[in-house]
Amino acid sequence: MLEDGLHDVPAGHTASVVTYLEMLSAAPERTCADVPLRLQRVMRPDPEWYLRLFRRVGDPWLWFGRLEMARADLQRLLDDPLVHVHAVMDGEAEMGLLELDFRVQGQCELAYFGLVPQAVGGGAGRWMMNRAIRLAWAEGITRFHVHTCTLDHPAALEFYRRSGFVPYKREIEIAPDPRLIGLIPEDAAPHVPLIRR
Repeated sequence: MLEDGLHDVPAGHTASVVTYLEMLSAAPERTCADVPLRLQRVMRPDPEWYLRLFRRVGDPWLWFGRLEMARADLQRLLDDPLVHVHAVMDGEAEMGLLELDFRVQGQCELAYFGLVPQAVGGGAGRWMMNRAIRLAWAEGITRFHVHTCTLDHPAALEFYRRSGFVPYKREIEIAPDPRLIGLIPEDAAPHVPLIRR
């Protein structure tokens, strides 16, 4: 059991507070500005394509979960018909990633949700969440859930709450800094200091 108080984080690691949230009935759509975007489902995406978009969206927030997977494991995940990958498209340009995971019966995990940096802040996130909620609940689920952490965009947690998710659990995650093990460029996420030793 973790004792109260401060705890050292090993050099070369990050530490974040992870908050888990859930939605037990479909939240109403939020009003959002007209944006010239569309969602495009990508069936059985090529891992290299997927990882390029994953990096463009996730490097600023130190997303590493898919980067550390063996390619064969990632291919199996992306080939699973219960994992729905969508690209957010502006014309022919890929501007975001939405990944919905239905592998637990009756549930959907909002596994990955994000926009490339230049698309953040103009209403695209709210537009994207409206579509994510609609797609998830259209599958007959009883629970939609997501988690976020303090390495993510500073507005992420409140955004999920305003979208209808309710927090239910918190954890501390300590992990090797993905910049120091070669998964993400060292100049990514400058808001998170690199501590080598």
